Amino acid sequence: MDKLQIVGGKRLNGDITISGAKNAALPILCAGLLTAGDLELTNVPRLHDVKTILRILAETGLKVDHDDERVTLNGSGIDKLEASYELVKTMRASILVLGPLLARFGEAKVSLPGGCAIGSRPVDQHIKGLQALGAEISIEGGYIYAKCKKLKGARIHTDMITVTGTENLLMAATLAEGETVLENAAREPEVTDLANLLVKMGAKIDGIGTDRLVIQGVPELHGAKHAVISDRIEAATFLCAVAATGGDINITNTRTDIFDVALDKLRELGLDMVVGANSIRATMNARPRPVSFRTTEYPGFPTDMQAQFMAVNTIASGTSRVTETIFENRFMHVQEMNRLGASIQTEGNTAFIKGVERLVGAPVMATDLRASASLVIAAMAAEGTTVIDRIYHLDRGYDRMEAKLSAVGADVVRIK
Repeated sequence: MDKLQIVGGKRLNGDITISGAKNAALPILCAGLLTAGDLELTNVPRLHDVKTILRILAETGLKVDHDDERVTLNGSGIDKLEASYELVKTMRASILVLGPLLARFGEAKVSLPGGCAIGSRPVDQHIKGLQALGAEISIEGGYIYAKCKKLKGARIHTDMITVTGTENLLMAATLAEGETVLENAAREPEVTDLANLLVKMGAKIDGIGTDRLVIQGVPELHGAKHAVISDRIEAATFLCAVAATGGDINITNTRTDIFDVALDKLRELGLDMVVGANSIRATMNARPRPVSFRTTEYPGFPTDMQAQFMAVNTIASGTSRVTETIFENRFMHVQEMNRLGASIQTEGNTAFIKGVERLVGAPVMATDLRASASLVIAAMAAEGTTVIDRIYHLDRGYDRMEAKLSAVGADVVRIK
């Protein structure tokens, strides 16, 4: 497995272009199953997860033309209504093929998904919602079997806010007969991006961006052209990096209107920023100040940024407290950060961080996607050399991170 070798203590200076959002691209790619027309997508990030979902889609008979950040899909030849265990086991987002296949073809067989080991993340809300739309669903041998003659509109109130659940049910409802109301829907910008694409494809959706989506089903959807929104998590990750290392970077191709809470916390820890509509100039010339926060659903503080901010807190000039409310196992990076000399203690779902004067390089192991990014940040702030193992997690969600960091002065090398 590949590793990253990082020599810390280097300030970051230069320009970084943000890629398309992983969490928007994956459901948008699955929307290609909803139509026989061409779906032409741009700003698709070059990620392992994107490659995986394209392999899953190609297995169904969906025609895939992938060229760098451009993907064209054509669903006129779909002949296999199945997503196999061998591919689905590596990525939870693959459950997103269930709703589109069922809605368009009346049948689907999808393996129960895998992914990062940061919590149980059950799919029961997906199943409950599809059953409300009239699907017959059973689980046998690790597979979800779903059938229906035709989905019928319904009022669905999920027991919890679920991003992929909202996306799956939203896609299914576009082809259901009659009106569907999704209440307690996720409001994340990536959900909004999917909804905007579906409208381009001919769907009728009201309430986009709110927690109540009203969908009037249509007989069929058509092709469309769409650019995936930029990745707010990647942008905030690089801003955390410069906050930890010091320096002056300019982030471009970003959307500054979709991560206000993270930007507020970055200002609180001392990062100077000039924020434009699509760019951020960030400078840091002092030790970070500690920031405390509690993760919650959008528009609150994102769980996907918890680990990266904790990395900055490890070298802050004081103590901080971080409470994780979304995933029960999302403190696995704490042990690895402590190996670098951090002072972090956990009690239940809360971490208490006492900032230290310096971190020192050491061998560490990535445990999940965002933990990987947090270890990269901590390693760049540390004295000496750090080797991060199991960085395949990083490749799932960051488009050539080491290349982007090296271009702005970081000493980061991939070891094959």
